[in-house]
Amino acid sequence: MENSGKSALGLDTNVAAGLAYLPICGVSLIMSIIIIVTDKTNKLARFSAFQSLLLTAFLIVGYVAGVAIIGVGAAANIGALAILGFLVYIAAFFIFLIAMIICCIQGFMGKQFKLPIIGGMADNWSN
Repeated sequence: MENSGKSALGLDTNVAAGLAYLPICGVSLIMSIIIIVTDKTNKLARFSAFQSLLLTAFLIVGYVAGVAIIGVGAAANIGALAILGFLVYIAAFFIFLIAMIICCIQGFMGKQFKLPIIGGMADNWSN
């Protein structure tokens, strides 16, 4: 698999990789799905798309866990538990946002930046 040239969308490889992480108006989700479906040869773009989707899944899991903890805390009338759930939700959001921005910058620079845990999974799936 190659890391240079054009992606299946006709974009430069680094542009496709950077757009896969762009956390504005769902661009990362849409571009990641398009890259995975259309581009079978470009390693950098495919890696970025898979890692972006896994990072989005992390955000969803963090959101659901935070809301569940808040709900349990509110139902049991335990304010500290509700606050803990809120902190889980906020932490997941900020971890997601910071990771997406770092990966977006690295993608536009044409570099493959592996995040802990999900980076290895994305690397295996992008082959």
